[in-house]
Amino acid sequence: MLGVVFSVICILSFVYSLFAGTTAEVTSALLDGAGRAVEVTLSLIGVMSLWTGVMETLREAGAIRALSKLLRPLTKLLFPEAARTGKGIDSAVACISANLLGIGNAATPLGIAAISEMQDGDPVARDDTIMLTVLNTASFSIIPTTVLALRRAAGAVYLFELLPVVWLTSGIGTLCAIVSVKLLCAIYRGSKHSNSRLVKSDFERGKVSDA
Repeated sequence: MLGVVFSVICILSFVYSLFAGTTAEVTSALLDGAGRAVEVTLSLIGVMSLWTGVMETLREAGAIRALSKLLRPLTKLLFPEAARTGKGIDSAVACISANLLGIGNAATPLGIAAISEMQDGDPVARDDTIMLTVLNTASFSIIPTTVLALRRAAGAVYLFELLPVVWLTSGIGTLCAIVSVKLLCAIYRGSKHSNSRLVKSDFERGKVSDA
């Protein structure tokens, strides 16, 4: 859908430039924008490679496992089933750690691995996988690495002046996400339990009627 929207915008811009006589300016802006996009992408490669390598090194060194033990009270609250079984909890902690460092590109494969382990072949989404997906989307960041790299590539002089705003907004978003998931999962379990009781009651009444 997003590709369709951008395509429509590009077509309308080009058609308008034909009537406004600004075709040369539009073409120049298009080429400059494409070149700038390549420059920004190349500038991000170094940062992404650095932090992805750091996360993989920490994982291989056992630091992620140690961190998961340190955060066990929090993981029990967020992912009770995974914390009990141990399936996917290390990958989930690594995913959250990557989000704390603001490297979403590194958090995505870690989150996919964690969800795959948590689901264990179950086609129905479990509470833990829903929580991890929402947390990965809300992504509370202590150091928004990607945003800082983009600001640096754009020529910003003061890179860290937005940190208080990032902490506030991402913190509020993450808190709202946790509360929403817990509340909706509890409501779903309650309604499912009520439906199962109704079905059981109907079945028992049917048996009594047949008797």
